[in-house]
Amino acid sequence: MAIGILGKKLGMTQIFTDEGKVIPVTVIKAGPCLVLQKKTVKSDGYDAVQIGLVGPTPKRLRGKAVAGHLKKSQAGNISFIREIKGSDMHHLEIGAMVPLALLAENDLINVVGSSKGKGFQGVIKRHHFAGLPETHGTHKKQRSPGSIGMCAYPPKTLRGKRMPGRMGGARTTIRNLTVVRLDLEQNHILVKGAVPGAINGKLILMKGCVGQTADQNAT
Repeated sequence: MAIGILGKKLGMTQIFTDEGKVIPVTVIKAGPCLVLQKKTVKSDGYDAVQIGLVGPTPKRLRGKAVAGHLKKSQAGNISFIREIKGSDMHHLEIGAMVPLALLAENDLINVVGSSKGKGFQGVIKRHHFAGLPETHGTHKKQRSPGSIGMCAYPPKTLRGKRMPGRMGGARTTIRNLTVVRLDLEQNHILVKGAVPGAINGKLILMKGCVGQTADQNAT
């Protein structure tokens, strides 16, 4: 079973333990989240709870279809909607607030977000190629990818060849991050280490699927 909370990345800082050790942490504004819909195997073919992050509604969520869907749960402005599959939150009523107390300090969670977009990049930055030597007659090809295929057979570039292309801006999961501190008054969660995405980026915090692919539980 899984527990999920939506949030927004505020940035990174550091805290000190009683022993004087420094812990780098990411500050996440978790919630407030509302339960928008509950799905069951009998009605939808699978178990899930749909939750929404309260905030300014983006343009893509301002259609009549979404407005009618949110009206059923009497939700106001929702900025981010996701489903938590196999959820352990079916005890929450539709329209109820998702309590931050579902998480606790020292819990291991998976954080899902969109990585920073880097645009179109070459093989050195995208795949960490070493490049060609800058001596012995190399003519301004130090950052080129090198050979991408064979001469005669097979007369094509093989599928999966590492080449230049779009980098970043993809759904990324960081697993087994430790919850260092909870601030229930301000809805802040301090997570040890870095999480994907830029500041103000939307995040999904998953508990109960540690060691698995969190993308399979959050849609």
